[in-house]
Amino acid sequence: MTSSIVVEASRTPGVGAGSAGGRFIRHPWVGFVLRRLGGLVLSFVVLTVVTFLIVPLIPGDPAVIAAGDGASPAQVASVRAELGLDLPVLTQFVNYVSGVLRLDMGNSFVSGESVSTLIFTRFPFTAEIALLAIVLVLLLSVPLGMIVAILTRGGRNKWLDNIFNFLTSLIYSVPQYVVATLLVVVFAVTLRWFPAAGATTLSSLVLPTAALMLGPVCVISRIVRRETAVVLNKDYIRTARGWRLGALRTNLRYVLPNLVTTTLTLSGLILAAQLGGAVVIETVFAWPGLGQGIVNAILQRDYPVIRGIILILGLLATLIITMVDLILAIIDPRNLGGTSSDV
Repeated sequence: MTSSIVVEASRTPGVGAGSAGGRFIRHPWVGFVLRRLGGLVLSFVVLTVVTFLIVPLIPGDPAVIAAGDGASPAQVASVRAELGLDLPVLTQFVNYVSGVLRLDMGNSFVSGESVSTLIFTRFPFTAEIALLAIVLVLLLSVPLGMIVAILTRGGRNKWLDNIFNFLTSLIYSVPQYVVATLLVVVFAVTLRWFPAAGATTLSSLVLPTAALMLGPVCVISRIVRRETAVVLNKDYIRTARGWRLGALRTNLRYVLPNLVTTTLTLSGLILAAQLGGAVVIETVFAWPGLGQGIVNAILQRDYPVIRGIILILGLLATLIITMVDLILAIIDPRNLGGTSSDV
């Protein structure tokens, strides 16, 4: 009889020690967090393997560069052994992975300084222009796209739509290094409004940030303009107009929330990709961030520094996308993978 009671209890919903744990495991937020953590771990593994394998493909021997001009073959061999480049590839990989897990990315071949120290020294400069650019992109592109869509609704103001499409397409199609160079020529050399290079004053932020944000502003505003045009044709928007709620209230309460999911999803991908553009921008403006650091490291064949910076930039891009997913899940629980009723 005792065994039958236990079996019956285990079949009864909500009875038994495992029922609460089962509900916890099936909770949408738990599944969402586990999936995102799994994605971060997988991204970390892939980045670690790729950064190790791709760096030796760069032409040139780092031992020769580290030994200096005129070094004898014996001196080059001694430097190669000192840098650990004579070890088997598998041994080098194991040493690299174990170091990364200990937050020790080795020392620079050129300066001998810790790679972690070099990265943390340069990281605040990259974060400064990247975060400022992200904030300004969202603050400018969303209102711009919405305003253009509202003003051109129903085929009105066709000239505005044509000018908007032409300018955004033109600016976005121009390579970032060309945009950065033009900004230097116009605003630094000709008008002398801002410094051409360096990070000595607050005004030094203006041109690098502008060069980094112009492209994303154009493409995201086009996305917002298209999504706004679609939402404006929905029946509930027509109903809101029929109730005479007012244009501002209708657009903020009913149009804007329905743009968030698509806009943030695509914006996260675009902004994460802009981290690669920071390399070019920092080089043009001699900005002392990770971008300029990796360019110098490539020229010097400084393997540990190259690997460390690429790994950090890749993880930052992954974190940006993960944060966007988190924001979307908070705004709309359906993005958790379940439905809003599950929460």
